[in-house]
Amino acid sequence: MNVPDRWQRLPWQLRYRTGPRWASELRRRVILATHRHCHVEFRGPVRLGPGFALDISGDGTFIVGKAVDFRRDFVCEISGSGRVTIGDFTTFTYNSVIQCTTSIDVGSGCSLGSVLLADGNHRFRDFDRPMKEQGYDHRPLRIGDGAVVMSNCVVLADIGDRAVVGANSVVTRPVPPYCLAVGAPARVVEYFGPPDLYPADLDLPAR
Repeated sequence: MNVPDRWQRLPWQLRYRTGPRWASELRRRVILATHRHCHVEFRGPVRLGPGFALDISGDGTFIVGKAVDFRRDFVCEISGSGRVTIGDFTTFTYNSVIQCTTSIDVGSGCSLGSVLLADGNHRFRDFDRPMKEQGYDHRPLRIGDGAVVMSNCVVLADIGDRAVVGANSVVTRPVPPYCLAVGAPARVVEYFGPPDLYPADLDLPAR
């Protein structure tokens, strides 16, 4: 018995095309329905993959541009009146976490691997109190347009437009635009942008 081609393709379509779209739309509707106490906005079609979670306990804000792709296990935690914005055409691959109390802005066209973006650090230097009782130091965080952050990175400082952060890096100081930064803590090892935009305070060895 010959099975029509459309029936043979049905399992593939359900697994890779129709099914994921339906599941993404269901997740989006659940997020909107369960976050009426705050401001959540999707400004166009997005993909919310398996494991997408949004935790906003206060009156915070979460705004996502069009064609943003959250592939799998994305978690965003917003405290108080914190604000997270994500620009158009940005991709989060797997196991990404955003923790925000002030503001975190991710630009358009960014690519981020399994990363942690945080706008604060634990205080720990008071030896008379446990770390959890010492609070945090917070400051806004910005990821520029077209920035690339490879897998297993922690980002605690700004990253400029089109900058690249290598895998397994910890960004504790701002990375200028068009720079490659690697390491823990991350340091700039290369500038690849237009000559007229070379950062004045950047001193790299001659190549």
